[in-house]
Amino acid sequence: MTAQIRVALVDDQQLVRAGFKMVIDSQPDLTVVLEAGDGRAAVQGLDPARGPGVDVVLMDVRMPTMDGLTATAAITAAGPRPRVIVLTTFDLDEYVLRAIRAGASGFLLKDAPPEEMLAAIRTVHAGDAVIAPSSTRRLLEHLVEVLPPDEATVAADPARRAVADLTDREREVLVHMARGRSNTEIGQDLYVAEATVKTHVGRILFKLGARDRVQAVVTAYETGLVRPGA
Repeated sequence: MTAQIRVALVDDQQLVRAGFKMVIDSQPDLTVVLEAGDGRAAVQGLDPARGPGVDVVLMDVRMPTMDGLTATAAITAAGPRPRVIVLTTFDLDEYVLRAIRAGASGFLLKDAPPEEMLAAIRTVHAGDAVIAPSSTRRLLEHLVEVLPPDEATVAADPARRAVADLTDREREVLVHMARGRSNTEIGQDLYVAEATVKTHVGRILFKLGARDRVQAVVTAYETGLVRPGA
């Protein structure tokens, strides 16, 4: 029997948690093992000595006591697991980008269809990042547009040097990643084997110092390698 993916729900709205839990627990390979109404409760509940093991966390951003941004940083600093998916809406501006920099493995719009949420959980659990859905790409473009110019410039300086160190092919692969293309789709677009694409992605992440695809894509937008709406 395949082990279930253990999920934690962190949101200060009980009805939101109840809805997510109903959808997640309806799947044979997923189960909700922890619920929390704020970031501090989540961090405490995720302590191995206090609560059950968790694979993936669905994390709201705006919460009392401790916001999701601070909680995400605390959780990811403790180790590679669990992985965090940030729950958000379009009006959160730069907070989501900061959560990604803090180590989140992706983000999900709160009004996303249930199948997209389930796919995101499975994708992140498998070690990848949530970046493919068109809504994710549109959200990234929106967030980069609204990020304060001074902050974007400061954050992008070391990133620009890292992007400059990429080979032409690696930059090409990164652009495709930023457009939401999967490894299989990138291979088809560039007429190379999927294994070759995976090698390029690994090198890109290493050179950019990125935890996963999401952070690499944020760098692509921030440095101007990919422009919103282009």
